[in-house]
Amino acid sequence: MTNKLKIRGINLVYDDLGAGDVIVFIHGQPFNRSMWNYQSPVFSQTHRLIIPDLRGYGESTTTDPIVLLDELALDIIYLLDELAINKAIFVGLAMGGQVALELYRLVPHLVKGLVLADTDARAEDETSYKNRVTLSKNLLAYGMEKYNTENIHNYLCKNTFETKPAVVEHLTDMMIHTNPAGSAAVQLGRAERRDHTAMLSTINFPTLIVVGDQDVFTPVETALYMQTRINGAKLVIVKNAGHMPNMEQPEEFNQLLKDYLGEV
Repeated sequence: MTNKLKIRGINLVYDDLGAGDVIVFIHGQPFNRSMWNYQSPVFSQTHRLIIPDLRGYGESTTTDPIVLLDELALDIIYLLDELAINKAIFVGLAMGGQVALELYRLVPHLVKGLVLADTDARAEDETSYKNRVTLSKNLLAYGMEKYNTENIHNYLCKNTFETKPAVVEHLTDMMIHTNPAGSAAVQLGRAERRDHTAMLSTINFPTLIVVGDQDVFTPVETALYMQTRINGAKLVIVKNAGHMPNMEQPEEFNQLLKDYLGEV
């Protein structure tokens, strides 16, 4: 069921599906909550799913010139408070994984488990910081269709382009319909993100790290960096996947998540 709540000055749109223990799915950038359509029909049969459009994405609004990752985390914290949810498993991909880590930093008592897919716990370096600022300006100047044309090949692996046209079409649709102002604001916020490396060693519950074997943005080495710093974390490399394994290889991704939920 799709819902809308006034959260911290914005209209936040989210899906609330199923019943039982809560899983919060956090989408990446520049996407929206529909990227989890490959998971929601499966896991809504056994769990309650909260799947928001983050501030400035999908149907959720924002007018802020810069949106920090902790602002995105606070939106989710306030949403869960409104829904009287005091414990959840958080599944985040790419930027969504970084938001999940912000949630753990801010409200560790709320986090029952973490699934970090194709993400990075580290801050930007000098070069990547400048690249994010430049990207923010370009999104405002040239729009999302140009960004999609120039960058979609970095999100999906070759096999996906050759064998799964529906996935390519879905990803394209999400990217070109993202509000460029919302995406630009979050790019500036991501440029300022914290380095969570030191915090990783404090995670004391089962954690699953997933990465596509052909991920360009956050390659296997990045996943290994996190896995070696989180006590007992499990790392799974998904074959024939780029930056979006939940869409490119949904059956394998869903089985990994089912196995993980059994452990938690």
